[in-house]
Amino acid sequence: MSSPRTAARPYWVAIRAMLVFTAVLGIGYPLVITAVGQLALPAQANGSLVTVGAQTVGSTLIGQSFVDADGNPLPGWFQPRPSAAGDGYDAAASGASNAGPENADLVQAITERRAAIEESDGATAEQIPADALTASASGLDPHISPAYALLQVGRVAAERGLAEADVRALVESQVQGRDLGYLGDPTVNVLELNIALARLVG
Repeated sequence: MSSPRTAARPYWVAIRAMLVFTAVLGIGYPLVITAVGQLALPAQANGSLVTVGAQTVGSTLIGQSFVDADGNPLPGWFQPRPSAAGDGYDAAASGASNAGPENADLVQAITERRAAIEESDGATAEQIPADALTASASGLDPHISPAYALLQVGRVAAERGLAEADVRALVESQVQGRDLGYLGDPTVNVLELNIALARLVG
């Protein structure tokens, strides 16, 4: 018959192993990775925050709305693609509507968005790209297509009293190419574009 001490030995070994692995993997590893992130990629590790002066105005990774107090798009700013995340770009409610192409609510939303863009930007239905009418899978996409950005040039220029050629050149300077040169499509980060617009206006 084994002694109580011998019988308890496996339990003490398990407890010691748990404490060691907790310290190494639960405390040590996260601290090392955090330190590496802060030293090698501090901006990305801290959420890719964007500051203007001393004020944080957003993140390059999460879209945001440019609307007035009543939720109406501000005509002097470039507008992002629609968002189905909460009330719009809510990082705590990331997700899409999951509505199919024949869903009545989705069809109505697209119809209303198309009509609004036709009115605000003087565009025809054929000129409006898909990302101007539909939300991304995450609802947080900070980018729009160059086509959608260029579609808004006339409105923004008129509202700001700027030459369309200057605003168009600004948009073209903000176009980001494909990842690694071949993945995805060219995009424009709306927040960065609007910050550049504010600097252009002075």
